[in-house]
Amino acid sequence: MKKILEKISVNLTLIIAGMKNLLLKHLADALVKDLPGRNLPEKFIPFLCCSAGTQQLNKISTMKHLILLIFAVSAFSLFANAQTTPKQAPQEFDSLRTDIAHGKIDSISYTSKTVGTKRKALIYTPPGYSKKEKYPVLYLLHGIGGDEKEWLNGGKPQVILDNLYSENKIKPMIVVMPNGRAMKDDRAVGNFFDSTKVKAFATFERDLLNDLIPYIEKAFPVLKDRENRAIAGLSMGGGQSLNFGLGNLDKFAWIGGFSSAPNTKRPEELVPDPEAAKSKLKLLWISCGASDVLITFSKRTHDYLYLKKVPHIYYIEPGVHDFKVWKNGLYMFSQLLFKPVDTAIYSQLSVDGMPASTNIPGIQYPQILPDNRVVFRIKAPEAHRLVVDLGKKYEMIKDTGGYWILTTDPIVEGFHYYSLIIDGIPVVDPASQSFYGMGRMASGIDIPDKDMDFYQPRNVPHGQVRSVNYFSNITKAWRRAYVYTPPGYDDNIDKRYPVLYLQHGAGEDETGWSTQGKMDFILDNLIAEKKATPMIVVMDRGYATDPTKPINTNTGGPGPRGMSSNVFPEVLVKDIIPMIDKTFRTVTDRDHRAMAGLSMGGFQTFQTTMTNLDKFSYIGGFSGAGFLQQGGDIKQMYNGAWADPAAFNQKVKLVYVSIGTAEPERMYTGVKGFHEALEKAGIKHVYYESHGTSHEWQTWRRSLRQFASLIFKD
Repeated sequence: MKKILEKISVNLTLIIAGMKNLLLKHLADALVKDLPGRNLPEKFIPFLCCSAGTQQLNKISTMKHLILLIFAVSAFSLFANAQTTPKQAPQEFDSLRTDIAHGKIDSISYTSKTVGTKRKALIYTPPGYSKKEKYPVLYLLHGIGGDEKEWLNGGKPQVILDNLYSENKIKPMIVVMPNGRAMKDDRAVGNFFDSTKVKAFATFERDLLNDLIPYIEKAFPVLKDRENRAIAGLSMGGGQSLNFGLGNLDKFAWIGGFSSAPNTKRPEELVPDPEAAKSKLKLLWISCGASDVLITFSKRTHDYLYLKKVPHIYYIEPGVHDFKVWKNGLYMFSQLLFKPVDTAIYSQLSVDGMPASTNIPGIQYPQILPDNRVVFRIKAPEAHRLVVDLGKKYEMIKDTGGYWILTTDPIVEGFHYYSLIIDGIPVVDPASQSFYGMGRMASGIDIPDKDMDFYQPRNVPHGQVRSVNYFSNITKAWRRAYVYTPPGYDDNIDKRYPVLYLQHGAGEDETGWSTQGKMDFILDNLIAEKKATPMIVVMDRGYATDPTKPINTNTGGPGPRGMSSNVFPEVLVKDIIPMIDKTFRTVTDRDHRAMAGLSMGGFQTFQTTMTNLDKFSYIGGFSGAGFLQQGGDIKQMYNGAWADPAAFNQKVKLVYVSIGTAEPERMYTGVKGFHEALEKAGIKHVYYESHGTSHEWQTWRRSLRQFASLIFKD
């Protein structure tokens, strides 16, 4: 034992002799301060701080003092290797420095049984690389248009890592940059989106696990356990990293996705067992540029992980889909790898906010915070008062630079109109896209929904929204309809389709459903999932007046505002339906015709269909239905159409009524009361409540998704 202790003392002397005095003094002070109950010998501090360390070490004879020395050196080692909060990359972080040691980039080839050929990859070995040491490994993947050289050519990973090594910010590691397109001709040429090439990115999972990793572990001195293996990538490679890493937690403990692309699996597939992921993951990193068009794929993964309480870092930075973002991702991610995990730093890297999807492209504000508060920042140095009208009126505060700033309360998920009120005048926010609503052009903001994937564009066949002008014999004027034709409409000219007539609400027009409501994406996705029958959807302006008839200025009658003197139901039946049947390949019988609408459009739907049951078989009202006066008898409405429930139920295939649970009380009780009256009268119908949403587009998007999946099911 004495000889062993003497050997340890000599080794400690050599270690300490190489340490810088200032750093060691700091360590000693910290030890004295932070280790209550441990009486450090007085000679310990000068031992650390002066050149006489060897002499002092010889005077330490007790086991207690020696153990303290071992503890001190161990503490220093842990301090050097612990996770710290990485910051956004500084300027010149990717600039080549000549005053530091450099790692090495080599090209390697390996036999792929998966592909049936020799494949290439690049490998980075760190400064001071030695075959006598064993290293952890990071597999770093490229995007859909790149190959094994994309990171080298566009990202300069060797420069970034060399600079980090010189600052003692990262653990020594080997980095492997493979070609993620696992096919015999894996060159980055031609149509990158060809289905065969896209499929090859999924095939790479087998190539990676069965061919590349075994080769690396045989040819290089690497640590072979999952705790020393990481995977990360950009864009398509980011999707691969999430798919492969989370799908193989027995192989990877450190996973990163930078601007992950649409190939990223749905979060429910990525993390089917959140508890298992929590126990196995060392680090899950998700980052993206705030103005990246693909941010929804990162956001939906983050939302799911947040909901399931799976620890992860979701880092959003200014930028788009480019190497500026990806290099910073590598810079920050690499600093956290292969070190003791400290989840406390995750909150320090949380996203500040991301520009709203409804902003003018490239404009940073308004920004949406993770808790759905909205930050507005507007420069108007000459203005005296600014107010944002978003559900309620928020006073803005002016700073010394002429900027007006505001952070709202949390806003309900979904699309909302808003206005800026500048010195008492409501105007459109110049930073926002404009939408026709509120009876005029208005600004709008779309607060992401955790279940937003159903109205997002996916990699599926898409239909088209066409603008059709026609002359109305009733209004004696030209009108415009928007018409959605389903995917494949122009390919098979012999196929005919059922038609849904879909109406907007008060203060909106024919653009509402396709622009604010995203009905085309909703239908595209439903049709791709085979949950909806391919159909034509017609959207028209729900206001029409007959110039030969006097205008009724009395708006105090039953029904919503905008219905008095409105002859739209007549225009629909006599002008629009004949025009659509003549212009498009429709099935013209009532069994293949439906009508639905939101709010005012819901009232119009019941007014139109219930008085034209020879023309419609499907009826839907979203936050709007038949107007049943208090104490009225539903069986007397619409000329007694519901007087014989059995006959009505046989004739009409679907009546659908929906409402948001957070709608204004009068609206909620009115629609729910209508549902209860239908139920009492024996009228078969579907009633749906959209949880947590008010009288706004999220209620109606959800309603359309359900309604469209129920109609035309022969």
